[in-house]
Amino acid sequence: MSGITTIWNRYRSIPIVYRIGVAFVLGTLVGLLVGEPATTLRPFGDIFLRLLQMLVIPIIVATLLTGVQRLSPSQLGRVGGTVVGLYMVTTAIAAAIGLTLANLLDPGAGAVLENAEANSAEAPSVVEVVMNAIPTNPLAAMVEGNLMATIFFVVVFGVALALVRDTTDDPEIASSIESILQAMEAVSKTLFKLVWGVMEYGVIGVFALMAASIGGNGVGALFDLAMLVATIALAIGIHIVVTYLGIIVIGLVGESPLAFLSGAKDAMVTAFSIRSSSGTLPVTMTDAEENLGIDERIYSFSLPLGATANMDGAAIRLAVTAVFAANVVGQSLALGEQVTVLAIAVLVSIGTAGVPGAGLVMLTLILNQLGLPLEIVGLVAGVDAILGRIATMNNVTGDLAVTTLAAKWHDAIDFDSGVWAETRARIPGVASTGD
Repeated sequence: MSGITTIWNRYRSIPIVYRIGVAFVLGTLVGLLVGEPATTLRPFGDIFLRLLQMLVIPIIVATLLTGVQRLSPSQLGRVGGTVVGLYMVTTAIAAAIGLTLANLLDPGAGAVLENAEANSAEAPSVVEVVMNAIPTNPLAAMVEGNLMATIFFVVVFGVALALVRDTTDDPEIASSIESILQAMEAVSKTLFKLVWGVMEYGVIGVFALMAASIGGNGVGALFDLAMLVATIALAIGIHIVVTYLGIIVIGLVGESPLAFLSGAKDAMVTAFSIRSSSGTLPVTMTDAEENLGIDERIYSFSLPLGATANMDGAAIRLAVTAVFAANVVGQSLALGEQVTVLAIAVLVSIGTAGVPGAGLVMLTLILNQLGLPLEIVGLVAGVDAILGRIATMNNVTGDLAVTTLAAKWHDAIDFDSGVWAETRARIPGVASTGD
């Protein structure tokens, strides 16, 4: 038994992302070598998809309630309102860029994924999307898996809880609400322990899904997946250049994008390396204070909030992958469905946790809502390491860009020191309008 335990511990010591990557490669090879018979492995992949589906509604409820409490009145005020508003705007822009680019490049167009088909009814109009997001029976919405209605109710309920907690004069009520929120945080942590377990099985699931997919569809599936990765990478590049550097740094802050990148590069490189906004937070805060000259009263609120609630990279991934999944089954997303994708991407960013597998759970949420094939989750899991790195770098860059703008608007940044002054001294002609 000791030998088996040693082997198991060595296996577990390998990061899950690498094990899934190996499973992706091995499943691809088996699909290419075995061909059609490899499709018999599909049930093992379907178990992985069902496990992810099982967690969607509980995770949405727990993580959104946990996340919304960060937006309580005691934390908000003028500075908090500015930061939260900017994060929501940049996330909406990110999702819009992802949808636009996906519609232009059509990743997955012409692909045929074995046994994958849409099960959605006729596409709803924009008005129907808005109306359907307001549940007449919140519990029924959760039971039936109506995700937009569930998200709407949980966010509204969470804000109401936070308001009562921070404004009530009854200490027992405040204590009870605090206990509810603490319980939800405990539930959230428990659920992500379950996600960890599901991702452990995901090694088998991804292997089976790739073997069945390649066995049934041939090598063309790999080209389609490469196109998906390229589209997401391009959308993230556009978002960084246009939204963060162009609109925020140049247009609204009035400073050099080279200076900003010089000040943010440590956090960007760290985020790309470790794939965790929360893990990068100490480096992000150091860059904000020492390089960008931002006052602690701004970044001490905006950066921790951004590390958990500003998920522009995830919004792009969800938007592009939704279009990819629709293309695979030969179905175009109507305007109402694209509005649904954008709205969900913005709302779930409040509660998306920075743990392995969280992005796949959120992808399951989007595909479920649109009635698109969940087999896409298995394909995307194989390249999650690549997408996770560039998306996390995007998120951290956005955190610092929004923090810089909020600091300027609230006179809490020194443009005469740090990278701003160094860049002006090093590059003639670079002037500051930030003061």
